[in-house]
Amino acid sequence: MNANRRYVLDANVFIEAHQKHYSFDICPGFWKALVAQHAGRRVVSIDRVHDELTAIDPELTEADDVLKDWAENTAPKEFFKQTKDQAVIDMFADMVRWVNSEPQFRRAAKAEFLTVADGWVIAYAKVNALTVVTHEVHAPDVQKKVPMPNVCLEFDVDYVNTFEMLEDLKVKFILSTKRRQAK
Repeated sequence: MNANRRYVLDANVFIEAHQKHYSFDICPGFWKALVAQHAGRRVVSIDRVHDELTAIDPELTEADDVLKDWAENTAPKEFFKQTKDQAVIDMFADMVRWVNSEPQFRRAAKAEFLTVADGWVIAYAKVNALTVVTHEVHAPDVQKKVPMPNVCLEFDVDYVNTFEMLEDLKVKFILSTKRRQAK
């Protein structure tokens, strides 16, 4: 991996981390590492991912509110970059044209691509020379979804999963041997 590689995170990185491997209660170091790596100019996400993480959802559980709270109140405001740049908008439009021209994808998959943050994450990465971080995998024959890696490959954008990013950033979660003082 490249010591200067910089990353843009997809919504599923946050959601799966929170729901599986790095919940706030079990591994607060993951969330602190994201903020620290952002401060070191290595990790960002985009406004549209922020919107997905903080959307009002009547089915949200109390646990989901923790992620929403982190995105709104703990992550630095600059963590979620704006996608209003004309170069990003133009790149997203190119990606939409490609997705719509692909007979492989069903109409519903193409429509979904227009409404979610995925394409915007990739467009932002392409314009800003960043690596996309996602848990999606390349699926050359899939029809019901437009996988981010498929678009990344078409537009020559690097992508990795969370574990590969953490390894490259040399993030380590160490169990503290210090005992907490009773209050």
